[in-house]
Amino acid sequence: MEMKNGNEPKPNPGHGNQGYPGTDYPGYPPPQNPHGYQPAGYPPAGYQPAGYPPGGYPPPGAQVPPGYPPGPYQGHPGQANFGAYGGPNAMPNQPGVPVAAWMPAPAPIPNCPPGLEYLSQIDQILVHQQVELLEVLTGFESNNKYEIKNSLGQRVYFAAEENDCCTRNCCGPGRPFIMTIIDNAGREVMRLDRPCRCSACCCPCCLQKLEVQAPPGTVIGYVKQNWHPCLPKFTIQDEHEHDVLKIKGPCVACSCCADVKFEVMSKDESSVVGRITKQWTGFVREAFTDADNFGIQFPMDLDVRVKAVLLGACFLVDFMFFEHSNNN
Repeated sequence: MEMKNGNEPKPNPGHGNQGYPGTDYPGYPPPQNPHGYQPAGYPPAGYQPAGYPPGGYPPPGAQVPPGYPPGPYQGHPGQANFGAYGGPNAMPNQPGVPVAAWMPAPAPIPNCPPGLEYLSQIDQILVHQQVELLEVLTGFESNNKYEIKNSLGQRVYFAAEENDCCTRNCCGPGRPFIMTIIDNAGREVMRLDRPCRCSACCCPCCLQKLEVQAPPGTVIGYVKQNWHPCLPKFTIQDEHEHDVLKIKGPCVACSCCADVKFEVMSKDESSVVGRITKQWTGFVREAFTDADNFGIQFPMDLDVRVKAVLLGACFLVDFMFFEHSNNN
């Protein structure tokens, strides 16, 4: 069809395409705000949070805003080096490295040592020792590190041994150590002190003893080895060295294709109230590493201080019976 007198059809610029002449498809009208008001709950246009650069991202090394728990890489000066889990030499989360979820911090509890509130909400603890690649390749013993989780797999604490190279490789599993335990805020909530002592039944006067402090500097209990000709037996004591619970293990603490169970019993050994279990982790891991997994069960209403001492007993059991490196 031929149109004359300049009546040729003209392209429709479209409401949403102003500034782009020649477009022949309809656009969408831009959002209008004829009243000029700002909806409640929304910041004004161009709003910039204080302390943040343009774009809304925190500057490198910025602290977590108030109301958010610090990440696992935030530690405090004076703590041991926990690598990616806290301490002054910690590293931020690296791309491609999975990060376990931390257990939410509970509300403070009266007369409870700070940091032990987590234990009031659980009746089971999983202790997973980390595999040290350098130790596997070279055979030199390194400081042990453990992840402490609840039954849901959420990390509750992280524990790291503090020791020197000479003590680790000369004394083997009988070495003295300081074990530092931190929570998800990066603060040290527990400290375990194991002095150098004998564990053989032929020396009943110098058996193993582990001191548990929470917070560091305040003793809340002890784990003491009891003399017995063939059974591994321990006593859980309070800060005044009064007996609270007993622990009895099997005659042969061997984890060959099966779990090894240490029964937690009442003070008079008349009933079983819990258990410390060394879990079987498979032939490869058992043969080539000394990284062990443990499970600790106890009553939910047990005193949090006693729960913390049972956690210390788990570490002592690991060193005495399952730390095979340099055990010659």
